Amino acid sequence: MISLEPIKTLKIAEFRNLMSGRFFLILSFRMLATLLGWWVYQLTKDPFAIGLIGLSEVIPAVSSALYAGHVIDNTEKKRLLLICNYVYVVLIGFLAFLAFYVKDFHRFSNTEITYLIYGTIFFTGICRAFIGPLVPSMIPKIVGKEKLPAAITINQATFLTASVMGHALGGFFIHWFGISGTLFIIVGVMFFASFFFWMINRHFSENEGSETKVLESMKEGLQYIYKTREILGALLLDMFAVLFGGAVAMIPVYASDILKVGSQGFGILNAASDIGAMLIIITLSFIPLRKNQGKILLFAVAGFGLCIIAFGLSKWYWLSFFFLVLSGILDGISVVIRGTIVQLKTPEKIRGRVLSVNSIFIMSSNELGQFESGVAAKLLGVVRSVVFGGTMTLLIALLVSKKFPSLRRMQY
Repeated sequence: MISLEPIKTLKIAEFRNLMSGRFFLILSFRMLATLLGWWVYQLTKDPFAIGLIGLSEVIPAVSSALYAGHVIDNTEKKRLLLICNYVYVVLIGFLAFLAFYVKDFHRFSNTEITYLIYGTIFFTGICRAFIGPLVPSMIPKIVGKEKLPAAITINQATFLTASVMGHALGGFFIHWFGISGTLFIIVGVMFFASFFFWMINRHFSENEGSETKVLESMKEGLQYIYKTREILGALLLDMFAVLFGGAVAMIPVYASDILKVGSQGFGILNAASDIGAMLIIITLSFIPLRKNQGKILLFAVAGFGLCIIAFGLSKWYWLSFFFLVLSGILDGISVVIRGTIVQLKTPEKIRGRVLSVNSIFIMSSNELGQFESGVAAKLLGVVRSVVFGGTMTLLIALLVSKKFPSLRRMQY
């Protein structure tokens, strides 16, 4: 049965502005991620160096996340969102200047440029600790509990549509405008996103003005997650399954050295999993899952692992593209189910802290997954490392299914 709830939710002007700003911000993030992987690999020709991009961001992001959750739950959210947005503009503006300066004046060695990139990404990691959980924490107050499942799906569809376009455009822009030109475009898109954030209402926290100590506040969020087995199981599944299934980190190597398709083919491959995820999430927006969501989640993650194995073994461009699209479809299903479980089971007063812990798991799975892929590629070789990661993802899905029966039985 087709649901019209997403259309009703999009009639809320403030929600539309929040999603529009998020769209352009994620678009810029994905173009940046695509560019950095390509740029660093061209500078170093070392897959391990790609992995260090993720490590440079995830260390400060994870270290700051619990404190960020406390700040989000005790601060006016619109102002915090705009501050994070403009900090990103400044930091990526520095990379754009660096790329332009290097291109025209040749003042730094490749190694020095790479270290400057890592240093800048370290500071974006701190900013990401705040902005990652901030937008999702604003959604429930804007749309209300009745429209929350539809809003969560729209939020994920927005994220993935921007991801698809960002990954693909990043590859094309590198081809057309080079590294420095693409970075200036990214800065412009980030700045444009802030115009939509200015149009949303101010969002004051229920806890604002309270005297709760920082450590006690962070502890409260962690304790709630530990006691709520469905949330804990979903987060662990996300962290460890995607941690080992991060084949996307090696796409620059596949595009450049194995499939030999250049920067344009790289952009398309980089967008493939997001294309699949976007298609399934748009479908789920109008034809939602109505029962057995826990079982579907576990099957989707296991299938994702199998697709990563197949991608790792493929030597044909379009077959590799197909398996990445299929992996995106399965990952999109799991993203919607996990996001809905976390939002529906979390009270408003600790939402920022719970979503910050959620962001730790997400960042750990993505950025540490990028690092793990680099290390594994160094030790095992690129192809074997991807196959190993997919196998581990499959085993993690089976283990979580056994250890968290309440997640397996979960329905909403």
